[in-house]
Amino acid sequence: MLIETPNEPKQPTQARPSKGSRNRWHAVLVVVPSSACAAAQACKGKRYLSSEAPRLPLANCDAASCGCKYRHFDDRRAGPRRAEEVGGPDPKKPASNRRARKGRRADD
Repeated sequence: MLIETPNEPKQPTQARPSKGSRNRWHAVLVVVPSSACAAAQACKGKRYLSSEAPRLPLANCDAASCGCKYRHFDDRRAGPRRAEEVGGPDPKKPASNRRARKGRRADD
């Protein structure tokens, strides 16, 4: 025997990304103002994986009000990394064709 229950509209839930779906290489950079403390100056220009980034305000911060912020990046790496990106050999230009030369055998 089936028991009928009224179909109640489901409440919309907010979608939260699961921990496994986060970008594994998400990185942050600590942006320091010109009046930053010495601890913040030591972090200047260094990208951290977001899971390894220092918490703000920094532990050794001696500023009355910390003005440091995070800048987010999809990847910890910065700048060109491949030879062709930094002015290396052109990937479209083939290397010298070794088949055009005479072979090692006498009958080639």
